[in-house]
Parts: sequence; C-alpha cells; structure tokens
Amino acid sequence: MSAAVTGIEKYEDFVKSHGVLLAASGLPQPLHRKLFQKLTAETFDGGKYFHVEPVEDGRQRRLVMTADFLGKDSEVFLVDHAWTFRLSDAYKQLQEVPGLVERMASLMCVDADLNLEAEEPGEEDDTKPSATEIVEKEFCKVKEEGIHSVRWLELEDLEIDDDMLVSLDLPSKFPQLLALSLRGNKLKNSEIVVKVVADFKSLRALWLNYNPVLKTGLLTEFFLSSDNYLEDCILLNCPELEIYNSRFTPKYGEWALGFCGGLYDKDSPGGSYQSDHQLLSVTSLDLSNRCIRNLITKAFSPFEMPTLSYLNLRGNPLNENSVGELLKYLRGFINLTELEVDIPGPLGENAVDIIEALPSLSLLNGITTSKILESEKSIVDSMVKPCLPELNDGESLIDRVVNAMWLYLMTYRLADEDKIDETSVWEHNNDMHHVVLVSFSLHKKTSSSEPAGGQYVMDELGSALRHSDEANFRVSPFLYMPEGKLESALLNPLAYKNVQKCDECTRDYLFGIGEDRQRSARLTAWFHTPQSYFIKEYEKYSMKLLSKKFSPLPVMPSGTNSLLHSDGSVLHVYTDIPQVEEFLTRPEFVITTEPKNADIVWTSVQVDEEMKKAVGLNDQQYINQFPFEACIVMKHHLAETVQKAHGAPMWIQPTYNLETQLTQLIGDYYTREKDGVDNLWILKPWNMARTIDTTVTQSLSAIIRLMETGPKICQKYIEHPALFKGKKFDLRYIVLVRSMNPLEIFLADVFWVRLANNTYSLEKHSFFEYETHFTVMNYRGRLNHMNTPDFVKEFEQEHHVQWLDIHLRIKQMIRSVFESAAAVHPEMHSPTSRAMYGIDVMLDSHYQPKLLEVTYCPDCTRACKYDTEAVTKGGCVVKGSDFYNYVFGCLFLNETTNVSPL
Repeated sequence: MSAAVTGIEKYEDFVKSHGVLLAASGLPQPLHRKLFQKLTAETFDGGKYFHVEPVEDGRQRRLVMTADFLGKDSEVFLVDHAWTFRLSDAYKQLQEVPGLVERMASLMCVDADLNLEAEEPGEEDDTKPSATEIVEKEFCKVKEEGIHSVRWLELEDLEIDDDMLVSLDLPSKFPQLLALSLRGNKLKNSEIVVKVVADFKSLRALWLNYNPVLKTGLLTEFFLSSDNYLEDCILLNCPELEIYNSRFTPKYGEWALGFCGGLYDKDSPGGSYQSDHQLLSVTSLDLSNRCIRNLITKAFSPFEMPTLSYLNLRGNPLNENSVGELLKYLRGFINLTELEVDIPGPLGENAVDIIEALPSLSLLNGITTSKILESEKSIVDSMVKPCLPELNDGESLIDRVVNAMWLYLMTYRLADEDKIDETSVWEHNNDMHHVVLVSFSLHKKTSSSEPAGGQYVMDELGSALRHSDEANFRVSPFLYMPEGKLESALLNPLAYKNVQKCDECTRDYLFGIGEDRQRSARLTAWFHTPQSYFIKEYEKYSMKLLSKKFSPLPVMPSGTNSLLHSDGSVLHVYTDIPQVEEFLTRPEFVITTEPKNADIVWTSVQVDEEMKKAVGLNDQQYINQFPFEACIVMKHHLAETVQKAHGAPMWIQPTYNLETQLTQLIGDYYTREKDGVDNLWILKPWNMARTIDTTVTQSLSAIIRLMETGPKICQKYIEHPALFKGKKFDLRYIVLVRSMNPLEIFLADVFWVRLANNTYSLEKHSFFEYETHFTVMNYRGRLNHMNTPDFVKEFEQEHHVQWLDIHLRIKQMIRSVFESAAAVHPEMHSPTSRAMYGIDVMLDSHYQPKLLEVTYCPDCTRACKYDTEAVTKGGCVVKGSDFYNYVFGCLFLNETTNVSPL
C-alpha cells in the first residue's frame, strides 16, 4: 500500500503528520526525506548491505556488514516485522497461523536439533520405563554382577511419591550406591525421605530438586524449620554426602571435585577401591554455583591437582576464607592460566589486584589479563555469556518459541487513535550516525477500551542485531500514519557509528538506560550475570525483613461523631458515581450537583489541592478519601507499607517493586531455582485495575522484559490456592474507614466471591488463559455470579472446614493492613476523611488468607444488585438496594448496621 494511494503524497505532508514521531525517533533531519521515499516505495534493501550468519554453534545469529562503508547520516533501511501480537494471544497464534511457528523457530535458532518427523501425530514415544521397571532392571544387574555393579541411579520425573519410594526398597537393593537422583518426582514427606536416604551409608551425591518436599523458605517466618531442617537431617544421617541438590556440602572432597572435573559420571561413578590422587589428571574444573563456603581443603589443593589450568568459581560465597587467604592459596596452582570469578566477589573488588596476585593468569573472566591491565578496569565481567534458548528433548516447537521469544521481543503501546505516547525511548546521541530500519505491520483499531499495543519480533535481519554496551547501531520505534491518522504501522530506526566491511552490527538493548535504572540487573534478561551477587543482595534484604517486629495497635474508643446537624437539616452529597445517586435513598442525605455546596464529596477521582481550588471545595467538607492513601491503594506502595511495618508476614506474598528492587527479585529467583522449588510469579502494574497488563510467568527474562510496558510489581504467585470445585476464586471485602488515628475501621457483613471460569491448572500453556488464572470477569470473559451463602455452604462441605475460622483470620489480616498504614504513614489521618476500600483476598491450600490488593472506590455493582445473607451474622438478609444507605450510615452517622468493627 503506497502512501500516494492512502493520502500522503508529499514529503511536507509526511513531516506535518509525523513531526512528533520523527523527533522522538532521534533520526537526524537529513534522513527524513530518504525515510519518506523508502516508505512510499516500500523499499527493503538491507540485504545489499548486511549478512546474517550463525554463531554459538548455531544457537544464535549475528548481523555482519557486507558493504565497504556506511558514512555519517547517509542511509536508511526498512525492516519488516516477522510477528506482531498481544502477549495473551501468542500461544494461540503459534498454533493457528500457518508457517508462523516454523519461521519463529528458525529465527530464534531453536529448531536445529529437532527431528520434525517425531512430532507427527501417532509417532510419540510412550515407551518410557516406569520407576519400578528401572529399579528391577538395575537390581538384576546387582544380582548377576554384585552389589558394586550399580553405584549410580537416576529415577527422575517418574511420578514417585512417598509410598512408592518406600516400596522400591532402594537401600537394600543398592547398598553401595554413590549417587542417587530423584529429581522431578512427588515426594512430600520429609521423614520418609530422610529414613530412606539414611540407609545409604556410602552416598556421595543426592538430588531431590523439584519435589514438593522442598518448601519455599527464605521469605517466610518459618524458613529456618523447612528446607534447612530437611538438609540438616540428611547430612546428619549421610556422613559421606558431598553433593546435595547440586550444591557442595561442608564435607565435599575428592568425589565432588572429580564429578565437576569430569572424572565421575553414571558410567564411571568411582568407588571405594579407587587409588589415591584421582584428581592428578584434572586440568579444567567448573565449580560455579556450588554454594562453596570453604575452598581451602585437602582435596582442593595444588598437591592433588598440579595440572589445573582452568578454574570457574562464579556463584560461590567462599565466605569462610578471607580474600588474602584465597589469593595466596590459588597462587600455589602454578599452571592456573584461566580463572572465572565474580568481581566484586570473594577474591576482592578489583580485577587488577587479582591479576597482580595471580601472575600465572592469562585470562580473567574470558578477557586477556594484558588488556585488563592496560585499561585499568577494576570490574571485569563484560564476557558474561549470552542466555541461549534451552533445547529440551520432547519439547514441542511452540514451547521452544514461547521460551525463547523473550530474547527477541520488542514492545509498543498506543493510547488510542488520537493520542500516542510521545515519550522518546531513544534520545538523540551526537556521537552516533544514523540509519533507519522500517518495518510494516498494520493493525486494525480494536474495539477494546484497553490501550492498543503489544509485542513484535523484527525479521531475520533486525533480530540478528546482538547486544553491545558500545553498539554501532541503534533501533527505535516509529509509528507510520499513511492516511494522516494513526494506523499503528511500526518503524524501527537504526543508528550507527562508522562501520566497516566485516564488522558485526550491534545495538544496545538498553539504550539510554543507566545504572540509576538498574541497567546491569536488567541485562540478566539476555545474559548470565553473576548469580552470587544477586543472591547476596537478596539474602541481606530477606534478613532485614525477617528482623521486623510489629506490635498491634490497641483498639481505642471512637473519636468520631455523627455529621447530622443539630437542627435536623439534611446532609448534601455530591457524587459522580451513578450507583450512589440511585441507591442512596436515606432521608438524611440529599444529592446535589454542586460540589462546593456539598457537605460530603463522594467521587471516583482524586481530590488534590488543585482540584479543590478549581471546583471551590473547602477544608470543612468531608471527602471519601484519605491523604496519602496511595500507601495502600497503589500496589508497590502497599507492599512497601506492609514490609516497613511487618517485614514479611505470611499473609502477603513476597513482592518486589521492579523499578527499585529488581536486584533482590533476581536473587530470590536464583535462590528458588537452586533449591529446585516453584518459581512462578505474577506481574501487576502499579496502578491499574481489572488485571490489565497482568502476566503470570516463570521466566526471569519475561519478568525483566515486561518492565518495558510500564512500572510493575512482581509478586510470588500463589501456585497452590484453595479451589472451589476445581476452579480458582478470590473474595472481595468492603472496608469502611472512619478514622486512621485512632484507627476506626469496619467490615461490611456482606462479601462476595469471584470465580474463574476454567478448571485451575499449572500446565504452562494455561498461563496464557485469562479465564483459568484470573477471576475478574466483569469486563472480559463470562461472569458467573454465585450467592455468597451458597458458596460458603458448598465450600465447607467440599473442604471440611468451618468458614467462621477462615473469616476470623481474614479479619485479623485486614486490620493488620490498616495498622501498617497507620503506623508507617501517620500523615494519612484526616478528621474530614471517610472512605470505602475494596480488599481482595485469596486463600491458599491451607486456607490461610493472602492479601491481593486494596482498591479505592471499588466497583460495587454486585453489592447493589443482589440481596444476600450475612453468613457471619446469623444469616440475616441484607438488601442490595440498601448498600449505600448503610455505608453512609456507618461512615457519617456512626451507625453499625450491617457492618462489624475490626
């Protein structure tokens, strides 16, 4: 579609309708006309200047310059979009759009090892042996060849539960076992696991990763008694154990080092009768991420490993040795020429100091030591390895693409057809010359009220641009409007320094983002950054939270009075909420259309000093909001308020403000990954309702990349919620606040349940299904209303619980939330404020309440629409039409009808 056909015929018209976009792109003015010419002709000529070639053994591609030279401000190129989509539609599109998944798999380099014929229907391999079959086969070998013939046993992902583990009778069948892997099974009972494992007297390595028996820990009040208890029991009963869940134990020695040095594996497990000094032949040793605290041991010594030339110590605390002790000890390895270690880290803060202390080194973190000494860089970690897509056997092509796409996605966002986000992501850089790559991806205007926007993947040429901190190219979005109105075609300008033939073309994935916006942490989306640094920061943060102690506020006598005038005159109410106008029918209140004439202003918009001045409000009028209430109604402030008061209470999931706490979140993620426990997270915008821009994911790259669509919190997902007939649900409570000092809060006797439509699942494809993982169906999906008394009755029958016990815990939690606000933000109190808040609560599988969010001026459609019984008040019927009557009665007349004090 040419511009001439669609309405833009002249360059001047193009500049007039795209002036803001051109400025925002950072494209130099001399290239504007050339951009227009290529847009009108749809000229894609990048192939004449660039070549795409494979790297990293075919698991990545890079873009190489084939032209001799590109001069300053000399050229502009267009790049097509290979795929444009909304995140929620990604999986479905990959399933349904012909050829899409194949193209994406090729572009993302995830199809190299796949035998596509194996994916044909009816040809799947269902012959995987069961745990019993594997054990019996190995036991036959023991009976034929003796007890030393089986010393390594892998029973992974075989659905082994506690009863089956006992019935397998592994210790009596394999008494000389050295290594046992039970990863990915269903073991839950720590006592059973310890009892079975304790019978292996020669065990050197044990893997229990990804079993329910490994509970999450560090951010709970009871973390010292969960994972650590199990580990302590196992180490106590297995005196020879050197590796536990991939980590070295304090007793690690020759076997663990030999395992990491490639001496020992399933085919060659070692044994009791091996000769001494087995490590003499080890020249390369990768000890990364083994949780080693003491490196100076008898086994790890220059005497035992005299030929060691490569050593990787990344991700280990080594906190039982001083910097000086470690450097002196490592100097004894006279053949050590290559070292990888976190900097700053256990060997010190300065790369130059490490090199001077270890003169035999020629490479430090992949960089030649001479180059480091010349540059005098103190911190050297520029050779971090890229995150390459994981290729797992049996995984479908679609799953591989979904896992890999976060390394390639770009993002755009539009408000509506008349308004765009004019914030320039890419600022003009005078040191860079400019080339533009433009891609066409026209979108129809949607009927949704949500902001238009989504993700896209550039074509093979654009996607081959790899990252560099010193990039020679630049990519930024450009929105083409060929008819003078926005049709959301997306253009990608690309800028460069002088580039010669055969140079690799790179871009800065985080152009314009510095350390003040967590640049190094954000690069974790694409690179293997030092895990130990993030884990250390997380542990400090975790300990700080756990050190918090909070004393509940005493319940004080009421300090508020009824607003009724002594002469009996009515109270005038201004409101912009139709339900209040319709259902506030008490004679004490009269609706007025003039805010300045009202005694009470009940509004859905924020009332600040500017608004007060504009509409003529005064300080004697009562308003349905408290000063600084953002401390509870904005999600990042809510978490911060609770953490400042309580630390890490059980009733709120671990929560991170990604704008300021990304480092700690990454450390938490890595810790859970090492422990083999659940790592499912939910991302929520700071201040959006109705689950807009909310995502469930277990991908760290996804978490970091989704920061690009706006400020968010990242919260540990409640992966095991209480279910109702197999479906997820949450509860909406209404809280009325008369005063913050003293604290006077009331809970409406009526609450309601919100149900998901689909059966709950943790199957990874379900994370794209809104009606499986979310419960707010008022605005999308199919709303299934259920009367609260019916829900409570059926829930009690299904789960054999008493709802009043649950209700008591919920009441205690809600009071704790407002106590947090009162303690942390005493400035929130105002004598002329009265407010109503919605509290969203979920129950976990142990029926413990979890706070989801606090909502200002909540949607009360169902409260007004349905009559229901107050299940916690003896079953009295509360009419929906009276909802605002008793809300206003409580807040302004000091009544307690249909509410309960907290």
